Amino acid sequence: MSGSSAALGAAPCRFAHYFAICGIDTDTGLEPDELAGENLEQSPLKRTFKSKALAHYPENVEWNPFDQDAVNMLCMPRGLSFTTQADQRDPQFHSFIITKEDGSRTYGFVHTFYEEVTSPQICSAMQTLHLMHNAQSTTINPSSTSSSSSSSMDSLASSLDEADPPISSSQRAGGYDSSRDTLYVSKAMCLITPMPFMHACRRFLLQLHRAVMSATAPPLPLESYVHNILYEVPLPAPGRSLKFHGVYEPIVCQRPGLGELQLADFPLSEAFTLLGVENLVQVFTCTLLEMQILLYSHDYQQLMTVAEGITTLLFPFQWQHVYVPILPASLLHFLDAPVPYLMGLQSKEGADRSKLELPQEANLCFVDIDNHYIELPEDFPQFPNKTEFTQELSEVLLSFNISANTGTRPRTRTNPGSTPGTPAKERRPLALRQLEDDGRNGNLAGEELAVLELLQGNATLQRLQALTRRTGVTVARVDALRAGVRAQGSEGPGARTVAEEEELRNAKLNVQLREVFASRFTTMFADYEAFVIQSAPDLESWLTNREQMHNFDKASFLSDQPEPYLPFLSHFIETQMFATFIDNKIMSQWEEKEPLLRVFDGRIEKARLYNVRAPSLRSSCYQRCPILKESAQAIEQRLMKIDHTAIHPHLLDMKIGQGKYEQGFFPKLQADVLNTGPTSNKWSHRTATAQRRKDRHRQQTEHLGLDNDLKEKYMQEARSLGKNLRQPKLSDLSPAVIAQTNWKFVEGLLKECRMKTKRMLVEKMGREAVELGHGEVNITGLEENTLIASLCDLLERIWSHGLQVKQGKSALWSHLLHYQAREEKLGQQQAESPVSNVPERRKSDCCVAMPYLRVSLTQDMRHIQSMSEIKTDVGRARAWIRLSLEKKLLSQHLKQLLSRQALTRKLYKRYAFLRCEEEKEQFLFHLLSLNTVDYFCFTSVFTTIMIPYRVIIIPIKKLSNAMTTSNPWACVSGELRDSGVMQIPKNVLEMTFDCQNLGKLTTVQLGHDNAGLLAKWLVDCVMVRNEITGHTYRFPCGRWLGKGVDDGSLERVLIGELAVSSGEEDSGKGCSTPPLLRSPSQARRISITSLSGRGNKPTSAQIQEAIGEAVINIIKHFHKPEKERGSLTVLLCGENSLVAALEQFFHFGFKAARLFQKTVFVWDFVEKAVAYMESADQMGDLQETVEPLGMTCQSFCRYVNAINSTSRNIGKDGKFQLLVCLGARDRLLPQWLPLLVECPVIPRMYEDTALLRDRTSVNSLIGVLETLHDFPVTLEASLVKGIDL
Repeated sequence: MSGSSAALGAAPCRFAHYFAICGIDTDTGLEPDELAGENLEQSPLKRTFKSKALAHYPENVEWNPFDQDAVNMLCMPRGLSFTTQADQRDPQFHSFIITKEDGSRTYGFVHTFYEEVTSPQICSAMQTLHLMHNAQSTTINPSSTSSSSSSSMDSLASSLDEADPPISSSQRAGGYDSSRDTLYVSKAMCLITPMPFMHACRRFLLQLHRAVMSATAPPLPLESYVHNILYEVPLPAPGRSLKFHGVYEPIVCQRPGLGELQLADFPLSEAFTLLGVENLVQVFTCTLLEMQILLYSHDYQQLMTVAEGITTLLFPFQWQHVYVPILPASLLHFLDAPVPYLMGLQSKEGADRSKLELPQEANLCFVDIDNHYIELPEDFPQFPNKTEFTQELSEVLLSFNISANTGTRPRTRTNPGSTPGTPAKERRPLALRQLEDDGRNGNLAGEELAVLELLQGNATLQRLQALTRRTGVTVARVDALRAGVRAQGSEGPGARTVAEEEELRNAKLNVQLREVFASRFTTMFADYEAFVIQSAPDLESWLTNREQMHNFDKASFLSDQPEPYLPFLSHFIETQMFATFIDNKIMSQWEEKEPLLRVFDGRIEKARLYNVRAPSLRSSCYQRCPILKESAQAIEQRLMKIDHTAIHPHLLDMKIGQGKYEQGFFPKLQADVLNTGPTSNKWSHRTATAQRRKDRHRQQTEHLGLDNDLKEKYMQEARSLGKNLRQPKLSDLSPAVIAQTNWKFVEGLLKECRMKTKRMLVEKMGREAVELGHGEVNITGLEENTLIASLCDLLERIWSHGLQVKQGKSALWSHLLHYQAREEKLGQQQAESPVSNVPERRKSDCCVAMPYLRVSLTQDMRHIQSMSEIKTDVGRARAWIRLSLEKKLLSQHLKQLLSRQALTRKLYKRYAFLRCEEEKEQFLFHLLSLNTVDYFCFTSVFTTIMIPYRVIIIPIKKLSNAMTTSNPWACVSGELRDSGVMQIPKNVLEMTFDCQNLGKLTTVQLGHDNAGLLAKWLVDCVMVRNEITGHTYRFPCGRWLGKGVDDGSLERVLIGELAVSSGEEDSGKGCSTPPLLRSPSQARRISITSLSGRGNKPTSAQIQEAIGEAVINIIKHFHKPEKERGSLTVLLCGENSLVAALEQFFHFGFKAARLFQKTVFVWDFVEKAVAYMESADQMGDLQETVEPLGMTCQSFCRYVNAINSTSRNIGKDGKFQLLVCLGARDRLLPQWLPLLVECPVIPRMYEDTALLRDRTSVNSLIGVLETLHDFPVTLEASLVKGIDL
């Protein structure tokens, strides 16, 4: 009993936890494996039968319970396979991984070989199946077509099985006949370990298999070797190497030190060789951005090598979602998971990719390992410095004689699959085949390595070889192999075996490649700590409020990054793996640092020591990895100087006659000696004591801190979705468990929707949200785009969940097309139900003349379908989501789409998210909350599309001049471009025009040619509407256009504002978040002269305050990120703008109204001042003034004359506006003001109380205007058209 407890105490430090055997259970006989996709048309030898875990040792390990079903399923993912002596029976090696709910991992290493079937019942059962199959084949003509699948999952299973061609009669003749053939069945030996020592486990299992197949019995019974690796071989300590003994030879492994990258024993060189550097970097980027990644290969070990290779390279981050590198055939329904995943799917030899129907492909990265190509999702940002990065990786590979250019160019989603029907072997590039066969590279294929090990370990073969040499016969192949080994052996010090040489080479290459990746992250996130927000006083309060807290200042971090990095980084910092990394950083102030974080922080510290906070940390220049040589040396030193040698295998206390040997058969091992550990083993006692010490320490810290279970519960909730489902439950596949898994997905999708909509609202509402206690202030355009893209991705995943039949790449667009077809069939376009119930945006009085724009889901679809720029269904779905979001109709449209319940039932299975009524309602409610903010996510992204616009001119009706005899014209300008001058037909106040997207509208130039008798026109405002998005802009005027009236202007530049319709205000009512407080609607722009006559003059204090406000708004504009600034024209010329404030300043105390005379304008004063300056210049008076003042006079006169001599009839107020804008642009306003103050014209035109005659006011105005000199003011073309300076 004491031995057993000692062994259990030592288990966490044991090299291996379990040894298991899987194969055929002779008691139950042949059971077809329905879950693996049974295909009765196949020959019985090709069918899959259920395997079973026959034995495992020990019975149980306390902290790693043995999961019999999972181990059996992953040891033999496709069940048992049968063969006869006529077929190849090469052994195969593969590994697997089991991820537990808490994220911890256990590794399995499997050696599968064929064993002769001795059971007469099984042989006769196989014979019967063959006879039945032959009888059926002769009566029915075998057809290779499969019936139309009832679901996307069924079709996936059938497409995987279809790979085998129909069997010809000649093949049938050579089938299985028990009187003539020997039947073999697959059997698997498996080691289950806590750490991925892949090479060591592979060599141990290989030697064990050699012992079984060898003609002579092994030196000791097999129980001795299994007992040794289970109980007497410890895990190497960090930074140490370990040597233990297999059946024939010693095996060496090493473990990285605490400051090094964690253990990764899967050969990265193989992953790079299989995919090529370019492709691997692209798949790595998809993994970082948490897309769905599906690996596809006929070889389980290749699936595992690529999956583990990619996740290893993520350091210091960790994959947080579903991770199943080998997906057993019985779990194909798991590809329906609407979450990010990294899964591996086995293809059958010669399988056709084009027939592989996957449930969702909108956000899928498909990696065809055998054919070396990948398919990437659309809208995919590149990894920063990708070109230099791939170059550095290629150089590392070349330094180990590995070509870096394998793999074909990645394809995007629109491309078809690889050429069907071409065998993988033929498609494999020549370079790769040479590489695999090239002994000089040390890249010996697995079989060659096995042959060499066989030669080295077998005395009989050694004697045979010596004999052949003496007789002069040469065994060329063996000699060539030996030469290759000698060449390698001569390079390194000491005589190492070829396997050791190979392992050292792999380990050095692995670590160098990983260091290149780690170096990129160290450079990119060198300053990440500065942006971590530490807001909680203790761990408990942080865990409790985790969801409400902002942990990382994303906006500031992005603003600090080089421009080329932003597309990638803005997506990456929204991922779960980045959030978990920051969570770990925050928790490290209360508990021990997570190992990856500790190593990463150490690297950043080291980089700082060398760099002394160098600016290079922030530049986009590529920095190569500086520690490649050091990292490889550490490994070489460990493998050359072995730190610890384990106890040799020895005879066990077994009864005589136990451990019987029979060549070619794996014996039934003695459970009594393998289920208990050694009784007197210094090492196990030592580790047991260490373990007890650790346990005591853990108990103390638990008492001090938070209760562990509670903490785990909080952590599960805190670290959002995906975490609660790392891997499907392999042990129980009952309908109840599958339903529970789907329910977890539904809950997860709803939670993700809530988080995403909340984040979008908080970011968009900016400062108001901060005042309400929601955290961060500003959002960049880049960040907004990232959030919307992730919303599109979420909607695609929701629509992909539980599909009956997959049609097209986008599940959402497919549903919309079904809806559209049904609506058109019913002929309901004219009377869509929501129109009668909820009219969209009833226009308020301000836009009473604008005709009604009907809400129509199908109409919005037609807009998208007519956009030739979008080529794919995924693109159309995303454009439709953006358009609906901009129109504030996303929730309403989706509600309408889902209201056709018969259609939803036809398209979706019962467990689908869209058929869970309560969750669906909540989901639509979360989307409705997005109506409280304004998005321009359609207008700002699709900048080149043609858009129809409607223009309405509203005259002031109570006056008779509503109709004019002149010929009016208009030009509409936006942030992207202008429409050009368009003639308006006479007496027509409404027109439509098509034009390339203008962006957000900023100005309208309105004018006429002054022809005819009624050439005067009093315009109230102009309305312009984008007919696709429904955005309506109002351009107030309230002035005359005509000679001899008002300021004599024949054209005016009107400044626009987005009109708020009453329908939009209603849309906020059903939402918990109040709509944004809006600035009061812009009043009609009235000339200051008419204002002064009405007795509501602003005071001097109000005017000075208005100037200060206008200047502050312009400064704020320039402090925003460039893409966020909006229109500067509004700040210069709109309501409460700089021009309006300066007009008030110049009008204060101005003698405007004269008795029986025409109204005088400020521009008249400016012209008189210029006339005085020019006459004084001619008289020579100005020549005596100081030089700079003379220059200023000349510039002032030049600008005023240029404005006066323009061909445009812009009127006196328009000219003053233009002078202010040009003065602000060229930084001349503060220099011109003293000239006007000193001008003798001023007393005639201004009263004594005028602000312009008050030195203090003028000086303070000059000071305020000078603050604008730091900013580059640019003017819209519509303002400065026709001005020649």
